[in-house]
Amino acid sequence: MSNTFKITVRQRKITRKRVFAEYVTSCLATSDESISRENEQCPQVLKDTSTVTMVTTSPPLGVITSGKAGKPKFIKSTKRLGDCQLNTAIANSSWSCCGNTYNEVLEIHKHVAKEHHEKIERLTESRLNTALNDMCEDDKNERISSDLKQKRPTTEDHKILYRNTDTLPWLPSEKECSDTSDVDNEGQILLYYKYVDVKDPDEICAWQQELCRRLRLTGKIRIAREGINGTVGGSISATRLYMQSVQNHPVFQQIDFKTSKGSAEDFPNGLQVGVHPEIVPMGVDPDQLTYMQAGNHLSSEAFHRELETHLSKDTSDEKDTVFVDCRNFYESRIGQFPGALAPDIRKFSYWPEYIDKNVDTFKDKRVIMYCTGGIRCERGSAYLKSKGVCKDVLQLEGGIHRYMDRYPNGLFKGKLFVFDDRYAIATNETTISTCFYCAQPWDKYQPCSSPHCHQLVLSCPQCRGQGSTACCHSCKEIAERVEVEGQRPKEECECTRERVRIPQETICGDKLQQGTRTCIENVTTRDKLQHDEETSSTDQ
Repeated sequence: MSNTFKITVRQRKITRKRVFAEYVTSCLATSDESISRENEQCPQVLKDTSTVTMVTTSPPLGVITSGKAGKPKFIKSTKRLGDCQLNTAIANSSWSCCGNTYNEVLEIHKHVAKEHHEKIERLTESRLNTALNDMCEDDKNERISSDLKQKRPTTEDHKILYRNTDTLPWLPSEKECSDTSDVDNEGQILLYYKYVDVKDPDEICAWQQELCRRLRLTGKIRIAREGINGTVGGSISATRLYMQSVQNHPVFQQIDFKTSKGSAEDFPNGLQVGVHPEIVPMGVDPDQLTYMQAGNHLSSEAFHRELETHLSKDTSDEKDTVFVDCRNFYESRIGQFPGALAPDIRKFSYWPEYIDKNVDTFKDKRVIMYCTGGIRCERGSAYLKSKGVCKDVLQLEGGIHRYMDRYPNGLFKGKLFVFDDRYAIATNETTISTCFYCAQPWDKYQPCSSPHCHQLVLSCPQCRGQGSTACCHSCKEIAERVEVEGQRPKEECECTRERVRIPQETICGDKLQQGTRTCIENVTTRDKLQHDEETSSTDQ
């Protein structure tokens, strides 16, 4: 029994009186039919010769219920079974007990109090314990309900939904999964997303964890009430079975998978599956700005034609269309569409601020957006549309990834950045970026050599051989001090200090200036690349 609720002396007294009156009444009910008529006017009493039972449509006297601030509340009856009722009950009859016959209420009271007080006490204790236990249980249920509202179940709570022996159309058996190890060790990496209403993200998370475990897949998967976003790697047969299983799920039918060469080893951190507020972090509540508000999709063919037309125009007067790269600067640094606006922002969660600061850039324009696989354009275009300044907002369906499948030697120049240890994939030999140190063409990223730094660096083999492996000279100096002092640095390196968080775009004629750069122009050296916790967001 919980110690939260206690019975007061007054409550015990009231309950004892109630039990006493019910006990006497139940005894009288066995001797005269007139009691039945009286009980019809007082439906709280049920005639029973062996026990005292309460039948009520509202809490009876002596029952404890929730009060204010979690305090017990004792219910008093508006109809007490007192002398008046008992007098009516025995007006035309007598009552026999313990070999004696009683005709007066006072005598009955005296007899019950003297000879049956132990039974009255037992009935009273029983009534109080029952009421108190009910109250404690109600309080427990209320607290559990409150906890569930405040904190949704974790993935750990749902793991029991999928045991090793479970088999479903979207969860192949262990035996099926064990046959997916390719002898030649060929593998591939999948990139996919789907915006769809998910009622129970935690259940989907548990399913994905079990499915990937059986298929020995690695990667990163984000799940939210707005859908799923993932990239996973493994053997060819394992990834094929994964695609089939996911598409068999009633929520994720007709999902679009993009494939590229790779393996499970390209995700050194193994499998990361989690439930998040958004499937790609933009920092705007999906309930306030949904994927349903996104711009219209353009196929790869339609996008290609639009860009060809755009590039064929000579003057800005003829150009009412702006092509915008929704990716981060370190992604657009190594690969872009020519003539596109490439915002110099560090991560996608800066996108709303960037649009707010540069809304005039898109005023009265047709805006065509693109990103890696299409996911960032969905809600990114929705945010731009919400400003109500554009003639139209369109997006490349399937992103650069799908465009490169259709046009391997098309208008996209350079490499496509990906969020795994490959760092980039390519379908052409064009290099648009340069080494941070010597400005020679180079587009192969490697992590900054400073242990405290999370940047990616473009440093050619010659410069790396000379020790230029940090994102900038000041970062290397900071790392050397950290090694001597043994403390985590508080100051920022030079390339971080000099970077503007949200650039201000300026359009002069047909050229973009200040915070913006267009494809294959103004590629500066020693530019910091941010590859921190945001890489776990599986941006596409």
